[in-house]
Amino acid sequence: MARPDKAAAVAELADQFRSSNAAVLTEYRGLTVAQLKTLRRSLGEDAQYAVVKNTLTKIAANEAGISTLDDLFNGPTAVAFITGDPVTSAKGLRDFAKDNPNLVIKGGVLDGKALSADEIKKLADLESREVLLAKLAGAFKGKQTQAAQVFQALPSKFVRTAEALRAKQAEQGGAE
Repeated sequence: MARPDKAAAVAELADQFRSSNAAVLTEYRGLTVAQLKTLRRSLGEDAQYAVVKNTLTKIAANEAGISTLDDLFNGPTAVAFITGDPVTSAKGLRDFAKDNPNLVIKGGVLDGKALSADEIKKLADLESREVLLAKLAGAFKGKQTQAAQVFQALPSKFVRTAEALRAKQAEQGGAE
């Protein structure tokens, strides 16, 4: 039978996997405590970065329905559990890894779909959710402006055409 403290740790990790939008596995070998503290700050408030035991975390991930990460649980492993915007946290990880090559992004999971390290780096290259929504709103506003211009152009074109026709008829009527 499993020890109660290990069973509690597995249950807590499984809850974190279930409640997170994304989880990113990293290898932190060679990083100092101060660097790990800096990394935690760079991930933002919507992410929790925890050093974990591979066996317990693998069991917890499987209990949470995530079996695609099994191959990544080797070596010193830490997991970033992301509850907010995954793009922001992925950018934090990528930028920290650029400055600190000892941090290696192994892979992760986003909404139940497995992500490779390269896919996480691509995710980091995306703009934040707020910026994408602002661009979408701007595109909608631009299309509405174009539609309004078209709708305004039709009546004014009709009026100009009718006025030109009336002027032509008046000219022809005066010439006869």
